Amino acid sequence: MRMWRTWLGVLACVGGAQWACTPSNAEDPVWEEPSQEQNETSNAPDASVEVAPPLVLNDEGQVRTAPPPAQPTPPAVSFQPGFHQALRWSYSVSSVTTFRMRVPVARAGERIQVTFRAGDGALTLQRATVARAGADGSLVSTPVALSFEGKPGFTAGARALVRSDPLTFPVTFRDDLAITFEVRGALAASAINAFPGSFARVGTHSQASEALGGEAFERSVGVATVDVEGPTGRAFLAMGDSITEGYVDLRNDTRNAWPALVESQLGVPVVNAGVSGQGFYDALMLLDDEVLAVKGITDCLVLLGTNDLGDEGAEEQMETRMLLLVQRLEPFCHVWVSTLLPKEKTNYGAYEYVKSQRLSFNAWLRAGGTGAEVIDLESVMRRTGNVHLYLEGLGVDGIHPSTDGHRVMATEVVRTLRERGQL
Repeated sequence: MRMWRTWLGVLACVGGAQWACTPSNAEDPVWEEPSQEQNETSNAPDASVEVAPPLVLNDEGQVRTAPPPAQPTPPAVSFQPGFHQALRWSYSVSSVTTFRMRVPVARAGERIQVTFRAGDGALTLQRATVARAGADGSLVSTPVALSFEGKPGFTAGARALVRSDPLTFPVTFRDDLAITFEVRGALAASAINAFPGSFARVGTHSQASEALGGEAFERSVGVATVDVEGPTGRAFLAMGDSITEGYVDLRNDTRNAWPALVESQLGVPVVNAGVSGQGFYDALMLLDDEVLAVKGITDCLVLLGTNDLGDEGAEEQMETRMLLLVQRLEPFCHVWVSTLLPKEKTNYGAYEYVKSQRLSFNAWLRAGGTGAEVIDLESVMRRTGNVHLYLEGLGVDGIHPSTDGHRVMATEVVRTLRERGQL
């Protein structure tokens, strides 16, 4: 037998690379990585060039590449969000005011961190405490002080996020916490009332163990995220507009919105980044600030596009922006996209456009246009004889689902996630 030894020469050519996401018009946001200047070539290897993996011969003498390195194992215990709210608007107080926010926390653990967000101006927080919430602004445990880099408070600039030091405060799944804080200046806030049991009172009352008193203040204000340290697991974030934020009428409860209902059925956090009035442009522009800043998310649920319908040519723009959104989310989380719900009327644009664009956009999603997993919420919310109308009792104003509608949506999301999401 003749023995042959084969010498393999490898020539690697490395060029500059530039990636850009081009929107559908000049006003769309563009994210672009900076290009790299090409250096003059020389015979010496560039230390920055990554060496190709060694070639390995299998039993048949065929060349196969070495297996890719194993992915790092997630830590057994970590901080992940048990509550989140995207706070797009701003609310200002000129004198020191105490707010007591009652928020549900959907994660069990021994320690928590609370992240506050300033509004459209400077914010000074003097003191803040955490306790278990009782009825009508009362507490059922002794308030425990938060600290910020060892200090009782902080001053932050416009739209800044400030995270507290870790605090030993055991919580169980779906505990309601009372987060009480004394502030002056501008606080980030939600658009809708969805946090019953929350109050505001002028003065310094963060350490009061009795009911706060003052006036009901049911907007989410100041408190952006509550992270809980516990066993690492699945954690979902829901993106969308008022349908996801939980708008039904003038007074709402975030606990009745479809993300919270999914959360309670699955037993895992489904935090809410819905923003009333939001469309794709807003979502893309503020994605880093309102979504990607939330650490520990494993899955993203996207129900977005209702507010983009109506202009001639909107469908193509929606598809372009949805693709861009999915591309930006994919390194951060496993992406699930939902079809758009029925829309019986429109407050913007021509209704004929709205109807045809919604049907086309949904067909594109179902056909796998984004490459992401699809949750078909329209299919369980529409009438058989007229897909533009809600099933009886599932809508309230022709655009938003009713409380019953949110329950039907949650049931379908849970069914899909259990069937295809390994839950």
